[in-house]
Amino acid sequence: MKSIFFSLFILIMATSCKNDTKSNNDTSTNDSIALLERAKGIHERVITLDTHCDINIKNFTNSINYTQNLESQVNLPKMKVGGLDVAWFIVYTGQDTLTNEGYEKAYKNAMSKFHAIHKLVEDIAPDQIELALNSEDVHRISKSGKKVAMIGIENGYSVGTDISNVEKFYNLGARYMSLSHNGHSQLCDSNTGEEDDVWLHNGLSDLGKDVVKEMNRLGMMIDVSHPSKESMKQMIELSKAPIIASHSSARALCNHSRNLDDEQLEWMKDNGGVVQTVAFQTYINTEKNDARNDAIKSIREDVAASLGATWYDWEDMKTLSDEDKEVFYDIRGEIITLADEKASKMTEFPAKVNVSDFVDHIDYLVKKIGLKHVGISSDFDGGGGVEGWSDASETFNVTLELVKRGYNETEIEMLWSGNLLRVLDDVQALANMQS
Repeated sequence: MKSIFFSLFILIMATSCKNDTKSNNDTSTNDSIALLERAKGIHERVITLDTHCDINIKNFTNSINYTQNLESQVNLPKMKVGGLDVAWFIVYTGQDTLTNEGYEKAYKNAMSKFHAIHKLVEDIAPDQIELALNSEDVHRISKSGKKVAMIGIENGYSVGTDISNVEKFYNLGARYMSLSHNGHSQLCDSNTGEEDDVWLHNGLSDLGKDVVKEMNRLGMMIDVSHPSKESMKQMIELSKAPIIASHSSARALCNHSRNLDDEQLEWMKDNGGVVQTVAFQTYINTEKNDARNDAIKSIREDVAASLGATWYDWEDMKTLSDEDKEVFYDIRGEIITLADEKASKMTEFPAKVNVSDFVDHIDYLVKKIGLKHVGISSDFDGGGGVEGWSDASETFNVTLELVKRGYNETEIEMLWSGNLLRVLDDVQALANMQS
């Protein structure tokens, strides 16, 4: 059974309709309790799956690991408290030079993360979490009471120019991969090209096209969350299998290049793919997030200085090396928490982007392209998280918000895991037909 964190119960009670008569207040309270209980039951029964959780290999050692309630947004204690069943751990490599030296460094970084994930499921906590390679594994492991690990690759840069690495990564458990990140890779252009309208391949490179075909052959899902719009269009045209956006939201609601515009959403619908709505504040409500960040920046800088560190905004972080980024990530959460505590004591301080704002995007996507093409992701430990779903321990709050908006259990199951696993099944079925 899942252990669930009901942090929004007080909020529900506080925001229930208030009337002058005691009987109306009693009715409102009873309705709130009934809603909470219904949400609790649904959350217990459905498989909750988050397609994007970044990792730091420092948290996968014998002495420091995910069996402990670390500062990381995702770990086993937080997953258990929040009822998060499946975490896709991400093999991420930042973009570097398109040289053999750069490719070799990226490959080594990717392999270190593969090894860390395997160490967790095979050596550190095999009694608590197991690696899944397909939907059958997900259902079997979840039924056993253990948590489920899956693996995605963020940035095909780590493939280098050796296409055989795609199969190596697949054999290590990778079941999706994006072909670029923040910067054009050797495989395709990135969404970041929008900023200066400078493109390297005008979509996919020849090697990138071969990688798409290889992913189809193996049964690895193609992720379009970071590639450019033209890259995405060409991937859909070339791929014989449905694709995913592992962590993107609706551009109509938040005009960020990491989100998908209405034309792209139609492509996803026609392709049979799924958009995993992401709880990343900047991609949910830029204006609200910017107002908050502008107001809290000086507080974060002061907190960082008191801890002997320097605060970096996302734009500033682009200038850091991968090593310096990891050092900053280690303390970033603590800085944010302490700054938030200070801000909470100030009157009329700008509000955070929250679970309701996040589910606004789910609502939009469902109405635009249909329920079966929408899923859920966090980008935890990679900058993701909103008020109410700030880490895995608060996962229940997403289900609660969905119930408040009228989604039924079947629909919530599809959003949390059913749609993504359907695409995985379709991709693997195509690969089996070709073998």
